[in-house]
Amino acid sequence: MATFTKNKRNLTMLMDFYELTMSNGYFVKGLKDKRVVFDMFYRRNPDNGGFVIFAGLEQLVEYIQNLSFDEEDIEYLRNRNMFDEGFLEYLANFKFSGDIYSVEEGTVVYPNTPLITVVAPLIDAQLIETMLLLTINHQSLIATKANRIVRAAGTASVMEFGARRAQGSDAAIYGARACYIGGVGATATTISDEMFGVKAVGTMAHSFVQFFDSEYEAFKAYAEVYPDNCILLIDTYNVLESGVKNAIKVAKEVLEPMGHRLKGIRIDSGDLAYLTKKVRKILDEAGCEDCSIVVSNSVDEYLINSLNKQGARIDSYGVGERMITAKSEPVFGGVYKLAAVEKDNGEFEPKIKISENVEKITNPGFKSLWRIYDKESGYGIADVITLHDETIDDSKPYPYMDEIKPWKRRSFENFSCENLKKTIFKNGELVYKLPTLKEISDKVKKQLDTTVWPEEQRFENPHTHYVDLSMELYKVKQEMLSRFS
Repeated sequence: MATFTKNKRNLTMLMDFYELTMSNGYFVKGLKDKRVVFDMFYRRNPDNGGFVIFAGLEQLVEYIQNLSFDEEDIEYLRNRNMFDEGFLEYLANFKFSGDIYSVEEGTVVYPNTPLITVVAPLIDAQLIETMLLLTINHQSLIATKANRIVRAAGTASVMEFGARRAQGSDAAIYGARACYIGGVGATATTISDEMFGVKAVGTMAHSFVQFFDSEYEAFKAYAEVYPDNCILLIDTYNVLESGVKNAIKVAKEVLEPMGHRLKGIRIDSGDLAYLTKKVRKILDEAGCEDCSIVVSNSVDEYLINSLNKQGARIDSYGVGERMITAKSEPVFGGVYKLAAVEKDNGEFEPKIKISENVEKITNPGFKSLWRIYDKESGYGIADVITLHDETIDDSKPYPYMDEIKPWKRRSFENFSCENLKKTIFKNGELVYKLPTLKEISDKVKKQLDTTVWPEEQRFENPHTHYVDLSMELYKVKQEMLSRFS
């Protein structure tokens, strides 16, 4: 086999190789035009949380719109000596031609619900699998982790400081985007501001302080350059004996004569609870009551909760590696499973995956996802998965099936409902208007304030959101389980 290398990357080729071998097999067997249904869902909330923030849809849209194989890609595949020449010609002219339905970015979602549904020719649906999962898995994981940290921080602001610890450049760039969706207010990653408008912030590192002959000279120089936004890093040498004292000295001798105030100090090491309480007292006694205290250094929601219990005096958190890598649980288990195959008469025949592990048994068929809200409180009661052509009439009681307790007859009453799935692509064309990043972030906050029960937002033993099946879908599933058991 000839050696083949390519310098310019084409994200179309970011796929598991078996997607190409399977697609070649479908092509050779004359199945390329057979339409199928695939669902993307996940099975468990990370960190044993109560929900997930769905993110990454915009990047999936960009990928679909730019999906094409260039001459070098085709030549690479030809050099593998395993693909049909007709298939290679098909790829050379490939354009995604299917339909994609998805919940909107920023939606609070739950396990085992179909978040994205792809209805497309078999090869189209197969080729996009890896990038679909990669994009949604990564950003949903980071947005969810960021939101946990933001909720733990309460009234204190949170900034993303994680680029240098992210697992690669794309993880840093899109991780900052996902953090903003989760509620983080700013990032240290400049390119994410340039690309997405996530405000870039930053002051100084320890090296800036070390460069000067004294800590005071370093602080003085910085204050003279940035008098309107002077935040000083005070833990290079000794927080209490020199750092905070030199910061106050600069505030009095440099900034105040210029008509400015010291905006903040930052602590990046040490006992944050102890130090912030001491520093707050010293600042207040010096007349710097308006000087904010910023902390960093391996912060996450667990440390923030501990600091809050200890009475730490913190106005803002800079959070790095534990948020940008979701360090406590760095893998989001989204999967992509075949749910139906179109028959000659145009109807979709349900498909099911059966497993000895009950949680891995899939819900068959072409489906929709509905959220049921309590009419009085506005909170979400449950999600209901239905067949695609079903509707829910909220003007009368709606019977549903609880798979965990199938012997109980249940129905929703005095409720409102919403179909969460929107049409994103139709026949390969984008038909959905993408929201702004701020609109996505605002959507998250609004849901958590108005429709997600506080009990679901607990960090420990959160309430489990109910996911139920329509009676019709439950009937289809039980028939298939009986047939294949």
